[in-house]
Amino acid sequence: MILGIGSDLIDIRRVAKVIERHGDRFLDRVFTEVERAKASRRAKSEKMVVATYAKRFAAKEACSKALGTGIRNGVWWRDMGVVNMPGGRPTMALTGGAKARLDAMTPPGYEARIDLSITDDWPLAQAFVIISAVSISQG
Repeated sequence: MILGIGSDLIDIRRVAKVIERHGDRFLDRVFTEVERAKASRRAKSEKMVVATYAKRFAAKEACSKALGTGIRNGVWWRDMGVVNMPGGRPTMALTGGAKARLDAMTPPGYEARIDLSITDDWPLAQAFVIISAVSISQG
């Protein structure tokens, strides 16, 4: 069953301006170590690095909408991080207030699954999140 849906669309140039203005202060406040490492591996071009951050920013916004909170009520930027499954599929790893909210909205006997789609086409980045509850196997 679907518990929440969220989407976000962002102008990559806006993220570039924020990074240019605030640098590491912004990056440390918003992105997890895993996300920052992923961006640094894309350092072939500044455009790719900024697009990587923009997609992850959009994913956090979309996830906070799917949680039904936005970035408030104990859900903060670094509580949500984009990670990749072993096969490469992106998903969200939640901690802190975001994890508490996810646990509260997941019915007993179910586990939460977060499906994430992220993309960019300069100058836009987009993310779509679906949070669903999957029945826990009884055997």
